Amino acid sequence: MIPFHREGFDFQHRTRVVFGSGRIRELGKLAAEIGAQRVLVVSDPGVVAAGHFDIGKKSLLSAGLEVESFHALHENPTDLDVDAGVRIAKLFHPDCLVGLGGGSSMDCAKGINFVYCCGGRMQDYWGVGKATRDLLPLIAVPTTAGTGSEAQSFSLISDSHTHVKMACGDPRAACRIALLDPDLTLTQPPRVAALTGLDAISHAIETYVSKRHNPLSQCYSREAWRLLSRGFPRILQDGNDIEARSQMQLGAFFAGLAIEASMLGGAHATANPLTSHFGIIHGQAVAVMLPHVIRFNRGVAEGYYRDLWELLSPRDGTHATANGSPSGLDVAEALAMRIDALTAQSGLATRLRDLNVARESLSALAHDATKQWTGQFNPREITEPAALALYESAF
Repeated sequence: MIPFHREGFDFQHRTRVVFGSGRIRELGKLAAEIGAQRVLVVSDPGVVAAGHFDIGKKSLLSAGLEVESFHALHENPTDLDVDAGVRIAKLFHPDCLVGLGGGSSMDCAKGINFVYCCGGRMQDYWGVGKATRDLLPLIAVPTTAGTGSEAQSFSLISDSHTHVKMACGDPRAACRIALLDPDLTLTQPPRVAALTGLDAISHAIETYVSKRHNPLSQCYSREAWRLLSRGFPRILQDGNDIEARSQMQLGAFFAGLAIEASMLGGAHATANPLTSHFGIIHGQAVAVMLPHVIRFNRGVAEGYYRDLWELLSPRDGTHATANGSPSGLDVAEALAMRIDALTAQSGLATRLRDLNVARESLSALAHDATKQWTGQFNPREITEPAALALYESAF
């Protein structure tokens, strides 16, 4: 069993949450309420094409605010994307930032906030508590249900030279407001909904068994899992199911809060090298590795996995039997199989060989996995031999 986190915890709710269909139209009013006059909106080109940026901009202009935008960011933003955004900010002099889009837009907005307000370069903020002064107020408006960035004080930015993902966190980087409008997620292509949804599911599971779990984080993890495990199969069947979309968006937010309070684990530690070495999208990489990490953790986390299994809806046809055991399987195996089934149902790959990962690269991947920050919070130690075994089992 994972030992209780003896250090206790220190957690402050820093973000106001505004949730409901159509509430993006309140963006201008909300920005004005926190004293904004000049707003820089960070959105990726896909969000602009979907029309969400125009709705947000119209709301801001209607509130009498001046608006500038930055759209030149990539799916996995780098320090170069941040630098380009900072150049826009230096010309415009905003007093408020809006990250309108998926995790990339929100993370890039946070990165711009660090460098614009404190100077230097993004690498200077890799770690925790590196901000040297207060940052601008930031409003996050997620258009996907996945990263939970709107609930976190961390920005994930890739180093353009090393391709390493830098986790840059500071309490002052937390969003002032998270504006959750499930209508915005209706335009997600099915593949994007699957990738982001599985990422959110991994957050709920990994935070629940993290070495740093605590009673508060586990409340968020459980509720995130309850919502996500119900909503995800439904959005795969019907992308216009607004109730399921709402479950996914709230679930992703709660999972983000759980990350903020407890951190992640081995699935993310082994997924990140797959992205940096082979360009595999994060949600896909995590979905492949998570079942194998669950099996790896079974000896110390079985009781926690049982908690999550028993929260599955009976409608899933996978709920626990009267004695708590899922149809003769151990709980970890059943949960791992459930994630595999959802990944396959999404049309995503479930094996590394299907993602053009070279078997001879597994040793290098394992070496890099042991250097990932999230790995230290996994309930079992991720040594290099252990990471290699995980990759081999996923191959």
